[in-house]
Amino acid sequence: MNTDMQTLLDRVKRGEPVEFQETIAVIEANYRYTPTRFTNGLGPQAVVNEAGKNEGSCKIFSFARLTGLTPDQTLALFGAFYRDDVLGHPEGSDHQNIRNFIRDGWDGIRFEGDALTPV
Repeated sequence: MNTDMQTLLDRVKRGEPVEFQETIAVIEANYRYTPTRFTNGLGPQAVVNEAGKNEGSCKIFSFARLTGLTPDQTLALFGAFYRDDVLGHPEGSDHQNIRNFIRDGWDGIRFEGDALTPV
């Protein structure tokens, strides 16, 4: 694990804010990404993300699962999208992948393959 990735994980585990682009940069520096279909959520509110769609969410959920992050730590990886857009507007309908993950956590995430492979 390179120092940038360890630094990001340490910051998230301490509850320090990180930004979405910072998270994506660390993922892209450490993993090979394969567009992968995934479902987020349980029941009728589940969102099916086709391969190549919502790739930021796909990368972050894959990375968080591979590194053993908790749901709260995972949400922090979305940066301002989570802190400002979702928490700031709890009744909103944007960022449905984040909103579903808040509701259903890891129980609602199902990948149809491996989106990330270490480089």
